[in-house]
Amino acid sequence: MKWQGINIDLLVGVKTKSCKGIALEDMKRIVSGMCLAIMTLVATAKEAALEQALAQAGDNKVELEKALSEAPAGQKKAMQFLISHMPERDLKSLKADYLLKNVAWAYKARETFPWAKKVPEDVFFNDVLPYASLNERRDDWREDFFNRFSKYVKDAKTQHEALMAVNKHIIDEVKVKYSTKRKKADQSPYESMEQGLASCTGLSILLNNAFRAVGIPSRVAGTPAWTTKRGNHNWVEVWTTDDKQWHFTEYYLDKKGIDHGWLLADAARGNAQSLYHSIYASSWKPTGKYFPLVWDMKIKYVHAVNVTDRYIKLGGVKDGEDVCELRIHLMKDGKRIEVPVGVAQGDAMLGEGNSPKATDDMNRYFTVKARKGQLYTVAWKDPETGKVVRKMITTPKDKEWLTLNLAEEE
Repeated sequence: MKWQGINIDLLVGVKTKSCKGIALEDMKRIVSGMCLAIMTLVATAKEAALEQALAQAGDNKVELEKALSEAPAGQKKAMQFLISHMPERDLKSLKADYLLKNVAWAYKARETFPWAKKVPEDVFFNDVLPYASLNERRDDWREDFFNRFSKYVKDAKTQHEALMAVNKHIIDEVKVKYSTKRKKADQSPYESMEQGLASCTGLSILLNNAFRAVGIPSRVAGTPAWTTKRGNHNWVEVWTTDDKQWHFTEYYLDKKGIDHGWLLADAARGNAQSLYHSIYASSWKPTGKYFPLVWDMKIKYVHAVNVTDRYIKLGGVKDGEDVCELRIHLMKDGKRIEVPVGVAQGDAMLGEGNSPKATDDMNRYFTVKARKGQLYTVAWKDPETGKVVRKMITTPKDKEWLTLNLAEEE
């Protein structure tokens, strides 16, 4: 007996004729009923999400209902998914024609390219279908980008060949280069193409859309703040059908290909416990987390998954391998003074306590396990003024410990 490809006999045990007094056939009916109940709950949740989205649309509800009713039968489920998870700004503004065209050209790619046909529906919905990457202006790019990039992948025999072709040719096709002189960080594709300039975010949005235009699952990844240096960075991840895993790349493709590049050494030292120092990847559907956008931290409608641990593993950083112990005390005029001390990385507190006092053994310190080659904030209360003092430090890359005397000037 099977349900959704699952052998229910295996769930209840084909060799067992009863389970604590329950007959085998009764057990099968119970399991079948549970499966049906789960299906009903999932369907109800999806309907509720769509109804909530329509309610948020206000006067634009008629446009969304038009998109839902006019979507071809084979695309209705996709349209429902797209609308159910649209941010409120889009629910109130995007027109039916825009949504219908976006979905139609997403399916055009799915039907045209063999690798796109292999993408599971849930991945296609979340990482090919969406018209936006982050919070950028909503451009009508899908048809244009399909036409622009199809010529580079028409002879590709595999998805890998296709994504490499897009990545290699995008610079020549869109004629945009990295520059801090761009007008803003979160530029849409055509805003970047009109200027010929973009930030790492703008470049990532361009590449993300190029991949999606030819049916390659793609999303923007990045960090609000490195742990190893000042600044943020964004790049792109692609989902490959051969191993069903995510891999990173950038607008400027590394000569070694995907999963290679300067950013890995820094990303591998992200801090998954910190909002600002984590590595994120964007998601259309809600995840319970949001992608912190450094140009507007008030925006919380860009959903995300925390992928920090994957980059740590990819970078080859093993537990304990890059630990640097901070040994902290405050010694002034040859005398140790006890003060409250705390060590943090962004919004993540590593440890807090008191520095050793004059009667403590000289081998004793306030200690915190940090990581090599990263930025931290040490804060303490000045024993004379009572004011909180903060100091930024960078741990050494080649030492197992660092001794800090808080009384010493930098």
